[in-house]
Amino acid sequence: MKKEEIRRRVKAQKSLLTVKERKDAAESVFRQLERTAAFLLADNILLYHSLPDELSTLEFIDRWHTRKHFFLPRVNGMNLEILPYDRSRLALGSFHIEEPQGDETCDISQIELIVVPAVGFDRKGNRVGRGKGYYDRLLAGARAVTVGVGYDFQLIEDGIETEPHDVGVDVVITQSRAIVTRRR
Repeated sequence: MKKEEIRRRVKAQKSLLTVKERKDAAESVFRQLERTAAFLLADNILLYHSLPDELSTLEFIDRWHTRKHFFLPRVNGMNLEILPYDRSRLALGSFHIEEPQGDETCDISQIELIVVPAVGFDRKGNRVGRGKGYYDRLLAGARAVTVGVGYDFQLIEDGIETEPHDVGVDVVITQSRAIVTRRR
């Protein structure tokens, strides 16, 4: 399926979700993630600070931030920088996303698990993002296990058309399933 069609379809489906459906889905997805070996073994985890239309990461961060080292991305030009999570040092950044502030960046090689948002995923781990390529550039240099998270309807059964620069994920988790797409 073409990326623009996926973006339109998923946006429409997200707009129909109730607050309770959003909360329940996030709870289900992140509880599944918590049970994976990749999460249990990782100390340094990069995840996203959720936008209103994404699975909320806020409760997950609150539940684990004292036991895991969380990092968040920050837009710097055409790339993402990685900085430690500190609730007191967040500010609205690019695209109205709360981003960490400061100069204490982390190299991608230090990250053991990356939780990846996207507009859609398929069963092979291919993903379609918002169209700017930030995560493709970031993931291209990563050795960490990558886990894509989303609502059930973000799993595109017809598959996603890919381009040479697209970087997929190792695992996809939705509220009703977890699919291992690549072996590590």
